[in-house]
Amino acid sequence: MHKVVEIRNLSPSTYVIRLEKNGFSFKPGQCVNLGLKGSGVNREYSTYSGIDEPHLEFLIKEVTGGTVSPKLRTVKPGQEVELHGPYGSFFLDPDKIATSRFVFIGTGTGIAPFHSFVRSYPNLDYQIINGIRDTGEQHDYQDYDPARITCCVSREKWDGFNGRVSDYLKQMEISIDKVYYLCGNQGMIHDTYDILRQAGVSGDHIFTEAFF
Repeated sequence: MHKVVEIRNLSPSTYVIRLEKNGFSFKPGQCVNLGLKGSGVNREYSTYSGIDEPHLEFLIKEVTGGTVSPKLRTVKPGQEVELHGPYGSFFLDPDKIATSRFVFIGTGTGIAPFHSFVRSYPNLDYQIINGIRDTGEQHDYQDYDPARITCCVSREKWDGFNGRVSDYLKQMEISIDKVYYLCGNQGMIHDTYDILRQAGVSGDHIFTEAFF
């Protein structure tokens, strides 16, 4: 069990839940199963906080009519939630962290594991491409180097790139030497994987984590 420290609302549909760490150990990018105490129902969420931070954080999109995400948002500080894990292999190779150049491509809350990467490894050579519907989904962008993040907005006209992640990738120069991590909806992952492979990126340099 882990006590809730804070619920931080980022938008009408998205929030961050902060929990006491209680010695919980994970690799940045891994996920956990999180749910209400005693409910027997939980959902999978990627770690959002850095590995050395004194708390655990998870970036959660509230699903209308959902069983878990709307209820987690109402938990009060001091109450306990159930946490199981960590799970998964969507983490960085420790032998490559200092020497590789990374491109993190995520849609919506699929940016969560990349936030954990950046918070955990201060000297990481990274570029983030984040696909969102509107600028209200630019969650915690202050935590990234502004020169290292590109935002692709698909449903709102703005001064930056208008369109989907796949649209942006088709007009950018893709390096076959970089390591690519893709996280988000399956459609984006499928399209992006095909674009990268067609550009000559080795399958050994592409890692994926589908949210739904």
